[in-house]
Amino acid sequence: MEEQGGITVRRALELPALRGGLPEVVTGAEQLHRTVRWVHAGEAPNIASLLKGGELLLTTGLAIGTRPAEQRTFVRRLAERGIAALVVELGPRFTRLPVPLVEAARAAGLALVQLHREVPFVAVTEEVHTEIVNGHYALLRQAEEVHRQCTGALLSGGGIPRVLRILSGFAANPVFLETADGQLLYAADGGSAPARPDPLQVWEGLRGQRGPADRPPAGSLVVDVPGGAAEGGTGPVRARLVLTAVSGELLPVHRMAAERAAGVLAVVLMQARQEEELVARGRGDFLTDLAEGRVAEGDARAQARVLGFRPGDGPLLPVVMRVTAAEHSPAGSWALLARAVVEELAAVGVPALVGVRPVEGRVPLLLGLRAEDERTAVADRVAAALRTGAERAGLAKAGGQAPIVVVGVAGGWASASAGLRHAAETAAAAQGLPPCAWHDARRLDIDLLLWRLHRHDEEGLAAFVERAIGPVRAHDAASRPPLLPTLEAYLAHAGRKAETARALHLNRQTLYNRLARITELLGTDLDDPQAVLALSLALRARRHTS
Repeated sequence: MEEQGGITVRRALELPALRGGLPEVVTGAEQLHRTVRWVHAGEAPNIASLLKGGELLLTTGLAIGTRPAEQRTFVRRLAERGIAALVVELGPRFTRLPVPLVEAARAAGLALVQLHREVPFVAVTEEVHTEIVNGHYALLRQAEEVHRQCTGALLSGGGIPRVLRILSGFAANPVFLETADGQLLYAADGGSAPARPDPLQVWEGLRGQRGPADRPPAGSLVVDVPGGAAEGGTGPVRARLVLTAVSGELLPVHRMAAERAAGVLAVVLMQARQEEELVARGRGDFLTDLAEGRVAEGDARAQARVLGFRPGDGPLLPVVMRVTAAEHSPAGSWALLARAVVEELAAVGVPALVGVRPVEGRVPLLLGLRAEDERTAVADRVAAALRTGAERAGLAKAGGQAPIVVVGVAGGWASASAGLRHAAETAAAAQGLPPCAWHDARRLDIDLLLWRLHRHDEEGLAAFVERAIGPVRAHDAASRPPLLPTLEAYLAHAGRKAETARALHLNRQTLYNRLARITELLGTDLDDPQAVLALSLALRARRHTS
């Protein structure tokens, strides 16, 4: 098998130039897997001093010497330099290799090859070097493909977790992102073995092996992720990528890929600036990936533990807050928001995993309940904590729309993905609803359905609203008093005229006159259940089409 960053001795012997010399492996057949870093041809007695290791040395034997001691010393020095193999062309100098030379090579574990025909060494050098360069180019292409995938993941909103999973999958080993002082930010496990170890256990094992410099132990691959400097320099190290050889060997191409992934992650660091915000973003990325079905149930539980979320055996409660002023948020506000929410929830004593998604203006959470009947009480405290945090972070500006908090359906890990997705979509669908402490996702399914219809068929939904209540909207634009509030109140009170009149502070005759005018404008019967259903849906859908 060819090694990363070069070719093997076996592969070099298979190339046409060397194969034409009828190569015979005299000793070291078990060393033919060694990597050939370069080819060198020479006849100097001190040629070992010119080598760096990994070379395929070609010689006719003129400098080997005639005495056994000289031959043994020649081989020993080459072995000490770590060359890949010694290839001797038989001819005027040697018609057969001397026994002391062969014995010394065997004792040193050096691959010794003799050529029975003359070959042009320059052709051997050209062929092997071409093969090595092509191999390096192939490695670069693999690393660049990882870079392309990582960049695409960020551009599509996947965030740090998806970048790490791409790198972990390529290396087929766990990948960890840690702060410069060794604190875990995120973990990904790309192993393919069915019984692969829990990444948290791997991480804890790594921590137990760290030295005094707090560097990962031998066998790990470490790549620094620089932070952005104030004027565009490389800046200090803000994080580190750590790849650990658990499922297989880490190769040079994995370092190349990790270095390119580190460059992608550096962009995120430059945007986040603070490790605290990076942590919150990482948790938000994980919760978003979980909501979008990119994390399996078993992996979700393990990754959540790595992120510090240990909810126990009770139900999980998904919650999502949506902030409309996100795009104009001050620097560091998302880190402040995450910290404020965590501090508020600490007093409640509820296990919580809090993330942020600044691009979407969203704060997803998973909460651990002891029992289902805690849902309302916990939702009250969480909603208050989220609003307090938004105010402290400057994300709830006076005069703007208040943050929207949606509480999803509690369930286990099997339903966590659907619960988070439902809450996130409902938070988007709740834009424009009357303000309240928090919205129950279970009560907004009609609004969610209309929002989805708006996303996929905006013109069709607008046409439906216009057909249903267009004449009343046109009346209200030109005449007084407006009739839409009357229609809304009437439908909200299920057609009970007395209650509707009291709610609008009208006498009954005035209400009757307005209802009659609405009936005339719409040409429909307000006592017809189908007509009432259509009007109710149109009134709820108009905020998506205004």
